[in-house]
Amino acid sequence: MIATDLAIALDPARVMLAAGLEPDPWQAALLRSTATQHLLLCTRQAGKSTTTAALAVWEALYHAPALILLLSPSLRQSSELFKKVMEFHRALPHSVPVKEESALRLELVNGSRIIALPGSEATIRGYSGVRLLVVDEAARIDDALYYSVRPMLAVSAGRLVMLTTPFGKRGAFFEAWQSGDQWERVKVTAYDCPRIAPAFLAEERAAVGDWWFNQEYLCEFTETTDQVFSYDDVMAACNDTIKPLFQGALQ
Repeated sequence: MIATDLAIALDPARVMLAAGLEPDPWQAALLRSTATQHLLLCTRQAGKSTTTAALAVWEALYHAPALILLLSPSLRQSSELFKKVMEFHRALPHSVPVKEESALRLELVNGSRIIALPGSEATIRGYSGVRLLVVDEAARIDDALYYSVRPMLAVSAGRLVMLTTPFGKRGAFFEAWQSGDQWERVKVTAYDCPRIAPAFLAEERAAVGDWWFNQEYLCEFTETTDQVFSYDDVMAACNDTIKPLFQGALQ
């Protein structure tokens, strides 16, 4: 590893400080966490992608040679997240030099690679030994994609960070938030973010209505508008203690 700033090496939250950003308490806590699986349920503009970009750079510098994958639903989102990575890398004092750089890929001379990918199985299969896997807008990716990326962490025992605003009571992120004890969870509503003015939120609630406001700003898993039955009603109708009427036909 090429030595860089010792204070940053000992405290990942200083990556943000080096870029002129004062981390919120939850951002600093996430960057300093030693957990390996994180769920970030955050309002728009909370700084969740900024935080994961800072984490990606820190991992690349201090756990080299590290493979870091940034997965987003679209090419545009992948590009925006990668831009934040580059901003942090350039802001750090005595940062590790770049070996190769493209619009969605950074390779450092210490062997670390940060690669941003749009969310499709075709773009991500073939990667292994991942040190950090970031899944952006995780509530909006296909479950099949999520289950196909998890094996990338099997051998490396790497870190998985899923970040999103809610998108209905559906999908792998929602299920993990409801029941996965192995996850470290962080929830940040718009009222928790000091950069969002209360006056703006009052205007937004009046403009977009409670359903959209509760989802986008209060991080509530709301029912989708086209649902015939609510999630709670469906789950209440399920009973795994009842034996199938025609059990032989299911085998």
